[in-house]
Amino acid sequence: MTVAFLILAALTTAGMAAAMGLRNLVHCVLALTLGFAGLAALYLQLGAQFVGFTQILVYVGAVAILAVFAIMMTQSAGSMTRPVFSSAWLTGSLVAGSVFAVLAWAICSGAVSRKMLPPEPQATVHQIGDALMHRFVLPLEIIGLLLTVALIGAVVLAMHGKRETQ
Repeated sequence: MTVAFLILAALTTAGMAAAMGLRNLVHCVLALTLGFAGLAALYLQLGAQFVGFTQILVYVGAVAILAVFAIMMTQSAGSMTRPVFSSAWLTGSLVAGSVFAVLAWAICSGAVSRKMLPPEPQATVHQIGDALMHRFVLPLEIIGLLLTVALIGAVVLAMHGKRETQ
């Protein structure tokens, strides 16, 4: 492990832990954005360029900004904080720990970990972009249209709900 990997892993872990533990929802979203950016940097360091740049575009760019706008549109100034530990915190921690333990056991004791698999051919970012713009252009456009309709619908619902409360 390199020093850069350890720094990025610590940054990502700290961002995600802060997103779970902070009381202010806006600060939680900013910490989540830091965690997503650290994860993207880890992907880029490991050579997964497409996954890293997709992480930056989708999660750091779109999801974090959407979360900030959603919080700002739906929350009033007095209800911006939430309790750090709710009654379900212990149950959620136990379930998450159990799932982690089962997955770790399955990975460590599985047949895949005992034998070396041949490396699969890697697709470059250029090849993926070429496939998206030629072979998969219609599904890509349909997904873009559906996401646009969903975003407009969410804004209309949020504005409609805001008008009813006023």
